[in-house]
Amino acid sequence: MKILLVGSGGREHALALGLKADKSCTELHVAPGNPGIAAIADIHPLVITDNDAICALAQQLSVDLVVIGPEVPLVNGAADVLRAAGFAVFGPSKAAAQLEGSKDFAKKVMRDAGVATARSFTCTQQSEIEKALDTFGAPYVVKDDGLAAGKGVVVTNDRQAALDHALSCTRVVIEEYLSGPEISLFGISDGRNVLPMQPAKDFKRAFDGDEGPNTGGMGAYSPLPWAPDDIVEETYTEVLAPIIAEMAARGTPFVGLLYAGLALTDHGIRVIEFNARFGDPETQVLIPRLVTPLATLLYKAATDSLDDEVLQWRDESAVTVVLAAQGYPESPKIGGAISALPTIDKAQIFHAGTSQSADALLSAGGRVLTVTGTGSDLTEARDRAYRAISQIQLEGSFYRTDIALNAS
Repeated sequence: MKILLVGSGGREHALALGLKADKSCTELHVAPGNPGIAAIADIHPLVITDNDAICALAQQLSVDLVVIGPEVPLVNGAADVLRAAGFAVFGPSKAAAQLEGSKDFAKKVMRDAGVATARSFTCTQQSEIEKALDTFGAPYVVKDDGLAAGKGVVVTNDRQAALDHALSCTRVVIEEYLSGPEISLFGISDGRNVLPMQPAKDFKRAFDGDEGPNTGGMGAYSPLPWAPDDIVEETYTEVLAPIIAEMAARGTPFVGLLYAGLALTDHGIRVIEFNARFGDPETQVLIPRLVTPLATLLYKAATDSLDDEVLQWRDESAVTVVLAAQGYPESPKIGGAISALPTIDKAQIFHAGTSQSADALLSAGGRVLTVTGTGSDLTEARDRAYRAISQIQLEGSFYRTDIALNAS
């Protein structure tokens, strides 16, 4: 099977390794890719916002499956163009990707599907915004309705900061604060069936102790020893299956990866958000634990064939830590030289924001590298991840030191 994977981040590097490991994958092409991915796949230059260019590359390569990694081409309708050209695509249509593309749309789907979430108001005027902030009070939860690269959410006790963020958005969703541990749980869907993956915990704040600004994610771990034993089954029953059924009933079936961000409140599971693709950095802890051949799995999802599929998992733990560039997330410094990457048993280094010059590996984004350690438990996995990341040198870079510290 010839596969084209669209994207260039740490998530795509993890997916590329998983796809390549499946014996059914005879050729793996990634566009635009990165230096780490280039070591295991053929990479091609590509502007991922150009749907026609994505389709033309798929046609040129005569691929059997296209896997779309990032949210932007999904929300832009790349999957529709590819399907119209006859390709099997793992990734939702433009209409279905609105679950991530619009917080307001996702709220309406949850309402119709009977899925529990925070009470909210969608606002466009300052008077509406101020009324909503005062209705819910602090902590204030303010979300840009559209895509914002993981940085559109502000959670703060500062009313002025909440108001300022809300006013910077064209349309904003303001909602009640959900108290309780947060987890991520993904479902792989063929439009009718949905297979829940194992839960993961990610860390959005930039600094230790959950301090600092929200980021795209500074680390993650899986499994979650503290989570309820039935969390996967409960999330399937109360969240994933109803949403997939509702999207199908609307005539916009969701084919791809449905990411559910959940709060485990005193009143049960509540959905914080949906994404329409594999999450980053959760993917970097889930793919190393997945036994089920990934290419075959995603092809079955893309071709409406998940009826008899059951996911298999390694009895291992995984911890991933993000190395971020100086100034991330507000103004990351790029172009810094990265030292030689260490080799440590059962530790994988995924490239995210990197580029290659004639004589050096360089930083090219805010989140530069993701280091994942695996082991028999979270302590062993965490030790491997931190031993590896501590040996990487990039001037001004930083990483959180408390990922999975209190996980057991």
